[in-house]
Amino acid sequence: MKVQPDQVDRILIFDTTLRDGEQSPGATLNVAEKLTIAKQLARLGVDVIEAGFPFASPGDFEAVQQIADVVGTEDGPVICGLARATRQDIERAAAALKPAAHKRIHTFIATSDIHLKHKLKKTRSEVLAIASDMVALAKTFTDDVEFSPEDAGRSDPEFLYEMLENAIASGATTVNIPDTVGYITPSEFGALIAGIKANVPNIDQAVISVHGHNDLGLAVASFLEAVKNGARQLECTINGIGERAGNAALEELVMAMHVRRQYYNPFLGREPESEAPLTNIDTQQIYKTSRLVSSLTGMLVQPNKAIVGSNAFAHESGIHQDGVLKNRLTYEIMDAQSIGLVDNQIVLGKHSGRNAFRTRLREIGFELSEQDLNRAFLRFKDLADKKKEISDWDIEAIVKDETQSQVLDGFHLELVQVSSGDHACPTATVTLLTPEGEELTDAATGTGPVDAVYKAINRVVNVPNQLIEFSVQSVTAGIDAIGEVTIRLQQGNHIFSGHSANTDIIVASAQAYINALNRLNAAMQNPAQTQQPEVKVAQTAV
Repeated sequence: MKVQPDQVDRILIFDTTLRDGEQSPGATLNVAEKLTIAKQLARLGVDVIEAGFPFASPGDFEAVQQIADVVGTEDGPVICGLARATRQDIERAAAALKPAAHKRIHTFIATSDIHLKHKLKKTRSEVLAIASDMVALAKTFTDDVEFSPEDAGRSDPEFLYEMLENAIASGATTVNIPDTVGYITPSEFGALIAGIKANVPNIDQAVISVHGHNDLGLAVASFLEAVKNGARQLECTINGIGERAGNAALEELVMAMHVRRQYYNPFLGREPESEAPLTNIDTQQIYKTSRLVSSLTGMLVQPNKAIVGSNAFAHESGIHQDGVLKNRLTYEIMDAQSIGLVDNQIVLGKHSGRNAFRTRLREIGFELSEQDLNRAFLRFKDLADKKKEISDWDIEAIVKDETQSQVLDGFHLELVQVSSGDHACPTATVTLLTPEGEELTDAATGTGPVDAVYKAINRVVNVPNQLIEFSVQSVTAGIDAIGEVTIRLQQGNHIFSGHSANTDIIVASAQAYINALNRLNAAMQNPAQTQQPEVKVAQTAV
């Protein structure tokens, strides 16, 4: 729901996973995947979803429009679209956002002398006039307008104050202060926000927001200092993904304020002992959201990642294990269940029926169409014949894999067969169904079974590419665990990811490769659907 500046008594969470997060190399998402993530972000409880950059490409426009229509309901989050401070960008964003009950246009222009001189080649007065005019234009489409002075962290404070004052006077209801290059330290960021509070006369008419990159590993710390000095909106991404070293991580910010709320309460005018949440986030949705974003983007979460890493609640040291067994508070500052990390409970088996499967899917957050449900149930029954015990995580993996693979048009894997051993030459035979319905079979040898499979696939599809990353991880423990394979292919300056899950990692490897190739091939066939290079540069600004 839209929150007015004078109503902010908590920290607003502005999620930019689908815009800035998608700029991570290889993390490109299609429209269906963006919509899936947006639905989960709404369940997570974010206040604003920055759904994309509508002018960047037809695909981005369509994604923002669909999210505005499906997720942007009356009781849902604000749906935001990014736009440069140009008429064409703002009009395009307005058109994409039109279906949303609560819509926001986020427009930006650079304010640092570095950017003015070398990128924009404009004077301060020229940029000041452009910003005022374009904020006013955005205001004709929606009452909710956000303005960002790009590279604010390296801008002259006096000019920044003037820019913000004019933007608010022109209609901006949120002013975002971006540390575009991840340069300033936490104390400097806090001082910057304090300076804005003290020197922008009409600042009480807008929410102060912050956006920052993690180039020096300081983004989360900087944001928390900004909160202490008056920032009331945090622009962040799931798992901290994003351009270069990424953005401030949503889960780290939210849980820092949740665990240490007695420390942060006074900065929001609350009593230290207040138990009222500082954000609107349903923390028990954090782990599920993290896994979904990781799965669909192909960006794996490092094991020692704070909050959502696989080791975040693991203890190997004997001293730590002894302490935790006696009392978890000795070495754990938060409960794993508080982020939705629950025991790997066994819920279904091979005798479970379709209705039980549907019911369990709903309980863990999946609403599937009849067609998707039928496909997922067949995968479940196939898995039940191979695994005696099936967990929620297993079900989640096969459902995501099945529904994801169905939205990718192109080649389909019909058969994969390998022969290998320590005294054998690894050989693979694959059969693929082409987009035109033709069945093609070829074989190849390689340094190992997966290498042989990929070489055989390449012989069939004949799409030039370079494999730059291959990773396998198990969904659960045990010899019969589902293996999740993530790969990344590169062609020129573009990177494409593929993901698949199967109890047979050779099959999963082949399917993940096909998924990535289909993305690559689609980009080659429809270059207009990929982001235009000149827009890509501008999009990285905030």
